[in-house]
Amino acid sequence: MKTALITGATGAIGGAIAGLIAKKTYKVIIVARDKAKAEKLVQSLVQETANKNISYLLADVSRKKEVASLAARIHEPVDVLINNAAATPRQREETPEGIEIQFATNVLGYYWMISNFIPHLKQAVPARIVNVASYWAGNLDLNDLEFKNRFYNNDTAYRQSKQADRMLTVAFAEKLKGSGITVNACHPGDVRSTLASNLGYGGHESPEQGAATPVWLATSEDVAHITRKYFEHLNESYCQFSANTEAINKLFELCASY
Repeated sequence: MKTALITGATGAIGGAIAGLIAKKTYKVIIVARDKAKAEKLVQSLVQETANKNISYLLADVSRKKEVASLAARIHEPVDVLINNAAATPRQREETPEGIEIQFATNVLGYYWMISNFIPHLKQAVPARIVNVASYWAGNLDLNDLEFKNRFYNNDTAYRQSKQADRMLTVAFAEKLKGSGITVNACHPGDVRSTLASNLGYGGHESPEQGAATPVWLATSEDVAHITRKYFEHLNESYCQFSANTEAINKLFELCASY
C-alpha cells in the first residue's frame, strides 16, 4: 500500500484531496495543526471511503522545528507528498520565530516539508511531490519576501507565495533530477473556502473538482515520469516563472537561509 502525506488537509480542497486519494486505497497521513479538526476529518473519511488506513499527525508547517520533528516521527517510506497548507491572514502576522505568516506557511512550509522528507521519498522511489500553487501568482519581491518594506496586502502576499511555490517546484525538480522523485505544481481549482474568503473571493467549483488535478498528479500513471511542470485542469500549462533561473536559485538560497 502506497503512503500519501498531505498538509493542509482540514481545509476544503485538502479534505477533498485526502478523500479522493483514500478511495484509491492509499495509506493517508494528514498533517494538521488543529487536533479536533484532524480527528473529525479522519473519522469522516474512514466512514466515507471505507479505508481504515487514514491517520493524522499534528504539526505547524510554518515552524521549522515542527516540520523536522514531524519527519522524525515518520519511520516509513512516503510515496507521495502533497504540499497544500496555506494561510491568508488579512493583517500582517508573524510566527513565534518572527517570520511573516504567509511566507512561513505557503513558501517556507513547502521548502521545509520537501527538504525534510526527501529521505522518506527516496525510500519509496518512484515517488512524487505535488505542490498546490495557483494561477493567481505574481508580484514576487526577492528583496522583501516578508513585507517588511511594502504595505502588507494579503492578496499580494498570496500571489507572491504562489509564484514562489511554482519556482521552488522547478528548483527541487532540478536538484532531484535522476533520483526517481518527480516534482510538479498545479492550480487546484476555484473553490469556496476560508482561504478564498480571506482574499475576498468566492468559488464556482466543488472541493472534489478543485482536488482533481492535485490527485491526478499524485496518482495517475499518465504523469508518472513528468517533472518540473505546472498544471491546470488536468493539463500542462505554461509557467512564465519557470525560465528565470537566476531568480529561482536566489529564492532557493533565501529559503535555505531561514
